[in-house]
Amino acid sequence: MKALFKIIFIMAACFAATFLLVKFTGVLTITQIESWLIQAKTLSPIYVSTIVILLLFADLFIAVPTLTITILSGYFLGYTYGVMAAITGVTLAGIVGYLLSKRYGSSILQYIVADEEKRNEAVYLFHQHGFAMILLSRAMPILPEVSTCLAGMTQMKFRKFITAWLLSALPYISIAVYAGSVSTLENPKPAIFTAIALSLILWFSWFIYHQVKKKPVT
Repeated sequence: MKALFKIIFIMAACFAATFLLVKFTGVLTITQIESWLIQAKTLSPIYVSTIVILLLFADLFIAVPTLTITILSGYFLGYTYGVMAAITGVTLAGIVGYLLSKRYGSSILQYIVADEEKRNEAVYLFHQHGFAMILLSRAMPILPEVSTCLAGMTQMKFRKFITAWLLSALPYISIAVYAGSVSTLENPKPAIFTAIALSLILWFSWFIYHQVKKKPVT
């Protein structure tokens, strides 16, 4: 278990470093994103969709505020097109992250955990709990990207990975986009309350999962 936690911690730290880099350099702020979307909306919804897709895809490489971007896609595009744009970006990020990690992740895994026995134990544990980890990964930032890379590194079957990824992403995105679509600058409460509720529900789901797994098998 320690080996798996070590892998998760190191990967999370790497993604967190990109977030801090973006934060302190001011390269990608919420104000900038809103400005891009406002300008794009004056041209065509296609440009807005493209920006949303690219930003959500970029989350694979640099930590971006996924929930905020998803809510904004609903605000600027409406529910239907907002969902389409957000799910496209998130799905592309998941698939590319999985494939890159599957191709190059084994060497990284060996570097992080040199001991083969511990490495095999970490792979086994992820295979046991990885589906649930991906399913509940949106409880906190960075965890979706980490779970995606772990799925590829540990050679999880693609069908299993994409099933968990979509089961996690679709309800999350649908709710967040809807909140954005019914929010306004004068009344941002639906978006704010939805963001809080999603986090609480996912954290509670993690708690329930942990409690169930703690129970001894009789």
